[in-house]
Amino acid sequence: GPQPGHYPLDHIEAYVESALANGADHLAFTEHLYRCVESKAVLGTWWDDDPRKDLRDYTRSYVRAERVLSLERYVQAVVDAKDHGLPVRLGLEVDFFPETAEAVVEFLEPYPFDILIASTHWVGAWGIDLEDQAFQFARTGHRQAYEDYFRIETELAASGLFDVLAHADVVKKQGAFLDEVPHDLYEELAVASARGGTAVEVSTAGLYQPAKEMYPAKPLLERFHNHSVPITLASDAHLPEHCGRDRDRAVELARSVGYTQRIEFERRVGSLVPLA
Repeated sequence: GPQPGHYPLDHIEAYVESALANGADHLAFTEHLYRCVESKAVLGTWWDDDPRKDLRDYTRSYVRAERVLSLERYVQAVVDAKDHGLPVRLGLEVDFFPETAEAVVEFLEPYPFDILIASTHWVGAWGIDLEDQAFQFARTGHRQAYEDYFRIETELAASGLFDVLAHADVVKKQGAFLDEVPHDLYEELAVASARGGTAVEVSTAGLYQPAKEMYPAKPLLERFHNHSVPITLASDAHLPEHCGRDRDRAVELARSVGYTQRIEFERRVGSLVPLA
């Protein structure tokens, strides 16, 4: 593929072709905000206050290595693809840190985003979904890790600042499951999403990760449905050929808990459409 930060039209078209072949009628691109050089000022150094030096040092160098993209160039590429008539939406995946969330939203305001998805990837300096930091589960304890993660995720859902929760239970990505389903944490998150007006994505990406299951887990998706939280469908594709993969399985999971509709966003306004 092209170099990071380069978005040739034929590369964008390849994503579109794959999405359409898998049954979608359009797709949203959702690059990570933290990977854009412009994010440095607004996201700050969230790892600095963490007392765990090894995690601090790792995250500092990890973010430095990843932060090579231009938000301006990314936005322009998707806007140009739209102008070419491609069925694409301009999105962004925003990392949620309670202390910077308001400033981030203000910073993103001038851009013509259709959809902002948001996620919790870091608990302090701990990249909770990173393979290189999976050892931290044993140190923290699985239940405590889930509580710490869901506390932040619940605050994100309640904030109402973003449109959709990305991979809501990504804490399980590296295969860190609990012996008992954390119904209490799931219920709190679903209530917060309903209150904040934050939708949730049903993502097939987890099928290809150590967790080997979709996001969110079925008992969590049941809670979201109980509280009438709308869903989007996602594949979290990092390669064109993965775009929209297993979409039928996401639809099947959503149907199995009672969903008949999904929500689509354009210029940050959501509208419900039939699930499939």
